[in-house]
Amino acid sequence: MKIKVAVILSGCGYQDGSEINESVLTLLALAKSGADVQCVAPSITQRHVVDHRTGEPTEDEDRNVLIESSRIARGEICSLDDVRATDFDAFIYVGGFGAAKNLSSFAFDGPDYDIDPGVNDLIQTAHAKGIPQGFMCIAPVLAACALGKQAVLLTIGNDSSIAEALQVKGANHQDCPVDNIIVDQGNRVVSTPAYLLAQSITEAEAGINRLVAAILQLVTQK
Repeated sequence: MKIKVAVILSGCGYQDGSEINESVLTLLALAKSGADVQCVAPSITQRHVVDHRTGEPTEDEDRNVLIESSRIARGEICSLDDVRATDFDAFIYVGGFGAAKNLSSFAFDGPDYDIDPGVNDLIQTAHAKGIPQGFMCIAPVLAACALGKQAVLLTIGNDSSIAEALQVKGANHQDCPVDNIIVDQGNRVVSTPAYLLAQSITEAEAGINRLVAAILQLVTQK
């Protein structure tokens, strides 16, 4: 039976949604592994919309995270509201500032941030069920908030200010190079820096491939 993996997205475009290269690399690695993949996103309004040419927010424009994420998923996506932790064998949270702006308030509130209640419930329930979860780029802020009481071990690369924010939530941080991963065996969580450190798509690919392989290995170790 195929391993069922949910890939959680947060929009389309790294400045206000999911990092597209990270998303595609994750989907490609999972497809090559033979996993059964479902893209998932919450049906919520983006905090703002960014013109990716200028890096500036646009005025008076609203976009829905689920609808924008469907661009990456080629329309094959379901709402977070329709997902239960037990529907899948593993979850992978893609990076991009959507994780820090739409799935959480980290980009705006720093260490005092919170995360979307639906995302929080999914992470905590999956953890309680022993379901492996992967977090890349800035997405470990989600795990730190949801699993800080579990002293979850994470990496965002080597950014000391972000690492300190994770530690405020109770998480432990470990520096990690772009092509590697940090595995918290006890909490069944894997993380990699991806584009927080990557200078090219090939650098991002190395760590993402390792994260996907580690997640799938944890599934088989039930």
